[in-house]
Amino acid sequence: MHAKMSPQDLYRRFFSMGRLAAEQEARRVCREPAPDRAALLAVLEGQVVGCGSYGLADDGSRSAEIAMAVADDMHSRGIGTLLLEHLVSLARGRGVRAFEAETLTDNAPMLQVFADAGLRAHRALADGVYEISFPLPTSEGDAGLNTYRDAVAERERSAGVARLRHVLSPASVAVIGASRRPRSVGRVILQNIITGGFPGPVYAVNPGAAELDGIASVPSAAALPEPADLAVIAAPPAAVLSIAGDCRRRGVKALVVITSGLGGAARAELLGICRRHGMRLVGPTSFGVANNGHASGRDVRGPPSRAGKAGLALQSGGVGIVLLEHLSRLGVGISSFVSLGDKDDVSGNDMLLWWKSDEATKLAVLYLDSFGNPRKFARTARAVGRVMPVLTVNVGRSAAGRRECPR
Repeated sequence: MHAKMSPQDLYRRFFSMGRLAAEQEARRVCREPAPDRAALLAVLEGQVVGCGSYGLADDGSRSAEIAMAVADDMHSRGIGTLLLEHLVSLARGRGVRAFEAETLTDNAPMLQVFADAGLRAHRALADGVYEISFPLPTSEGDAGLNTYRDAVAERERSAGVARLRHVLSPASVAVIGASRRPRSVGRVILQNIITGGFPGPVYAVNPGAAELDGIASVPSAAALPEPADLAVIAAPPAAVLSIAGDCRRRGVKALVVITSGLGGAARAELLGICRRHGMRLVGPTSFGVANNGHASGRDVRGPPSRAGKAGLALQSGGVGIVLLEHLSRLGVGISSFVSLGDKDDVSGNDMLLWWKSDEATKLAVLYLDSFGNPRKFARTARAVGRVMPVLTVNVGRSAAGRRECPR
């Protein structure tokens, strides 16, 4: 990574355009672990795209000098911010009381990372170099800890909402596994998208059909005429990983996987494909998603939901159908609906953050079999609960419930 840096970025990072400093830094980062130092790498497809490290000062102050570098072609993607967040967490656990850094005045990206960190920063300018120090929150009673956590949560919310737009407000949709059979799952999803008035391009993927329901069909995801924002996969389990790989290569932004019956290894590989390439994943075993003003794959069996102000996310597809019908009878309309299925990626936390940012949603309803991170869920639900009611049903806690909800 250092060898590929431009002379300008080398100078910003090492205060020198010579390669010797970069080589020395690589050796320093790769030393054996020790309590007084730590280093983290950001890796994408086997390539290092970022590095952050700290080392304790020798004066007994429990302050540590921090340094970071991000690959030239990966700037403005949040890598530096994530490295800093993880270093803060690691350092706090080891009793480090403050971070210190030196940054050139023209190193705007790194100055922005520090400014947005949510930590109280002290800056001093000397000879064109900013000397920056960050006291780290030392305990739960530290007032700065809540401020820092709020800043981290807001960054997470903004990033999460931006990535969920490809799921709930896609510009284009591909239905992979749309069959010639009129009542097949994929075909019904395709028909729902068309009749729901989706405003953007819609593509069917079927190797044996040139068109379906008046929609152009292509033989594979790799043959899509454009990188679709969202691909809905309703194909046999054995084909899902290959399809996900095609979607990744074609630049698809998000997947909704209707397919059920994927084993643990296949699910892990599917999630790995999505995470390595920035695709959000709903499912597997999803019943679909819908947005009140932007249909993108309604529940494959249930009736269309009336428009309204309730956001609904469920793991159980069958319960989703019943709940949609019941809310409709009560006159409660839906702003957005997501069947989470196995919840391997998109979760209840993600949906809460989406609804908080969605002006159309005034009520959040969750029906979940499990919480991946209960503490994070509680923190997120409290934040969303300040602006709208949050109703959460946690099923499967009793013996009978666990039999009904095997997930």
